[in-house]
Amino acid sequence: MKITELAIKGAFLIEREEFKDERGSMSVSYNKKELAEIGIDFEISQCNVSKNYKAGVLRGLHYQKEPFSEIKFVSCIRGAIFDVAVDFREDSPTYLKYQGFELTESNNKALYIPKGCLHGFQTLIDNTIVTYFNSQFYTPSHYAGVRWNDPKINIEWPPCENRTINERDRNYPLL
Repeated sequence: MKITELAIKGAFLIEREEFKDERGSMSVSYNKKELAEIGIDFEISQCNVSKNYKAGVLRGLHYQKEPFSEIKFVSCIRGAIFDVAVDFREDSPTYLKYQGFELTESNNKALYIPKGCLHGFQTLIDNTIVTYFNSQFYTPSHYAGVRWNDPKINIEWPPCENRTINERDRNYPLL
């Protein structure tokens, strides 16, 4: 694994090494020991799979409030997404700054998002599947979000003619 620390403190881009032969390929999607070597102690409590039927599906910006704040480890296992982490920690020097990355089934990249950050993504092609390893169980009473197009964050989402956003995500408050 190649692990690159991002401008958002505690966030990392992980690039998995792919091994290919005549049968296909294999890569390690998560290695607790390698992450621990750079100071990441991440216990997986829940793994989610998000199936998205069309290009332009936008999910986010989501987070869980304390005491159920969560770490997310996000990968795209089919298709392609533009994946975003937003620093939502008021005491952070990068508060409200975001970083976005294209995660695809072929580029073998994953995004490690620390506690206190918002997360969202937009699918870039039809039939995209995303996995999330989470450090916390989903806790509906502590689940929250910020509007995907909040001008204080000003995310440059990829252009999209037919963006699909559910009612909850469309109606999250602005900051």
